[in-house]
Amino acid sequence: MSPKAAANTPAPAVSSPDQLRNVVLVGHSGSGKTTLFHHLIAATTDGYRPSPEPPERSVSLSVATVPNDGTVLTMIDAPGYPDFVGELRAGLRAADAALFVVSAADGVDAATQMLWQECAAVGMPRMVVVTKLDVARADFEDTVAICQRVFGDGVMPVYLPLHGDDEAIIGNLGLLTQTVSDYSNPEGHEVYDARARQVQEAEDRHRELIEGKRADLMEAIIEESEDDTLLDRYLGGEEIDTKTVISDLLVAVARGSFHPVVPVSTQTGVGTQELLYLLAAAFPAPTRHPLPAVTTPDGEPLPPLQCDPEGPLVAEVVRTTTDPYVGRISLVRVFSGTLAPDAVVHVSGHLDRFASHELEGHDEHDDEERVGLLSSPLDDVLRPRERALAGEVVVVAKLGHAETSDTLSDKDRPALVEPWVLPEALLPVAIRSVSNADEDKLAGALQRLVAEDPTMRLERSAETHQVVLWTMGQAHVDLLMQRLEERYGVKVESEPLRVALRETFTTAAEGQGRNVKQSGGHGQYAVCQLTVEPLERGAGFEFVDKVVGGAVPRQFIPSVEKGVRAQLEKGVLAGYPVVDVRVTLHDGKAHSVDSSDMAFQTAGSLALRDAASPQTVTLLEPVDTVTVLVADEYVGPVMTDLQTRRGRVLASQPDDSGRTTIHAEVPQTEITRYAIDLRSVSHGTGSFTREPLRYEPLPAHLVTRYLREE
Repeated sequence: MSPKAAANTPAPAVSSPDQLRNVVLVGHSGSGKTTLFHHLIAATTDGYRPSPEPPERSVSLSVATVPNDGTVLTMIDAPGYPDFVGELRAGLRAADAALFVVSAADGVDAATQMLWQECAAVGMPRMVVVTKLDVARADFEDTVAICQRVFGDGVMPVYLPLHGDDEAIIGNLGLLTQTVSDYSNPEGHEVYDARARQVQEAEDRHRELIEGKRADLMEAIIEESEDDTLLDRYLGGEEIDTKTVISDLLVAVARGSFHPVVPVSTQTGVGTQELLYLLAAAFPAPTRHPLPAVTTPDGEPLPPLQCDPEGPLVAEVVRTTTDPYVGRISLVRVFSGTLAPDAVVHVSGHLDRFASHELEGHDEHDDEERVGLLSSPLDDVLRPRERALAGEVVVVAKLGHAETSDTLSDKDRPALVEPWVLPEALLPVAIRSVSNADEDKLAGALQRLVAEDPTMRLERSAETHQVVLWTMGQAHVDLLMQRLEERYGVKVESEPLRVALRETFTTAAEGQGRNVKQSGGHGQYAVCQLTVEPLERGAGFEFVDKVVGGAVPRQFIPSVEKGVRAQLEKGVLAGYPVVDVRVTLHDGKAHSVDSSDMAFQTAGSLALRDAASPQTVTLLEPVDTVTVLVADEYVGPVMTDLQTRRGRVLASQPDDSGRTTIHAEVPQTEITRYAIDLRSVSHGTGSFTREPLRYEPLPAHLVTRYLREE
């Protein structure tokens, strides 16, 4: 049966939050997360068969809620590609535990290591699944050793892969129970048939290895036991009951101090039953997981949340998508209370998230609306639900105002959940519509994209007159442009990003503005002479009146200043605003009839332009303070790369975690693609922030290039 045919399977019933297990699958792209996700669905859902075709790269969350050994398991498959970190953060927000998927062929990448450390900092329970053991160069023991070195204490295998005669993985060996699960037997996992001899031989080959690893595992688990006498008894030679050790193992996993490693074949699904057992028995229910802080929409603290269906409603929209047929669909995690269809809820949002977007439509984040139909997700299948209890993750249809990261609460007790921690979007791309028809639809389409994706930032630059999308990476850019076309029918194309430069005078210069037009009737007559002088950076603009003898009538001197100011905004050399100059008006001429306010405005503008030339004016470029955090082994390459970008490295500070912070000043023109380049130079271990610092003169050869382009 195809996955869609499983739509006839009803959603699992939930009567208490203690039944629930919310787990996010994380790991680098290509680790086998999505294939494992579908194997776990198939193992718990009658009629569901994973597709034999390898899955495409995930760019968004996939969610499935399934029954599992007396519990209701919600699995959230998060994209592993770093450009889609917003989806990963949404998955972490909705989950109470994390399943780290590591490919035996590829090991652990830097992003996965940093995510592990982040989860450890908040005490999130974690397990490790080793996949792709069927690949020729894969080695389970080596992969476990890598995980122990990278992830730290408490990472130990509780199963070992069982190989058949052809070295294919046919089952797992349980280190604690000392039982064999043989997936090649269609009648069950335990070996009771004629293959017992083969399995016994396989077990004999590994017996010495098993006994050594079992002893290490027993000792590590007993050290985590809440019974202080257990370790002494074990080391003294007392035989500890296996059930006691397993119980201590489950407790240690739930509190986040022990992390089992389970081998799973993503080709055949070997190991899924053992993994499902641990997910149900070891990972905690939402009632045992810390919940986020909550305030009123005005910022006043509220009592800590409790995962209680009878409590006040507090839920959060962790992801928003738009379906062309259904409309807006929201993935919602219920933290407290019970969510029901047709209920009127209060919607609160973090307005500061949209402060720089310059889009209309983000002023309705403190409103009320009616809840649409509720559904339980099974990948791309939605099954109707009558209600959602505290701890559940459900899909809500047609929430008109609620956007990603917004809070749903009782209308009589409005609440606001603390915001997520999201990395800043640092890859800018300028876009333009392909046609006038696309231009008419672009603003609305961008507004909807912003509502769906909290990692995207939209900027409308008044200086460069460009629409700029700030994104997480090139794959994120490609996805956004694809969604604009496929979902909203708007075709856009990228264009070269223009950096907002400035112009300034490098030396004093004289200029004359002569605006004389007399051809009968009322004409124009205004002449002014002025001097332009450079000021120090940041000084701004000064206008000085040194006219004597009434050469320029007093009523027209403000007109000259107004014309000069207007030309400063337009630029005098390459079309960029002129800054940090003093303009002194010292002479001019007027006509008793034809002189006017507008005539002297024009003359002032002409005089400033007359003073400007490539010899007297240069360009200024914006310089940013850049702070890079990178693994110690890549500090040298990162510093060298910064210097090739005309950057000045100011300092570097190593910390105790094997990472170094680098402080530098770098021109903005050199870091428009730094989000991509740093990922390459640092092998994925680097991140950076940037803040505007000041303007500095552009090197002469670059000034020439910009002027030629203009």
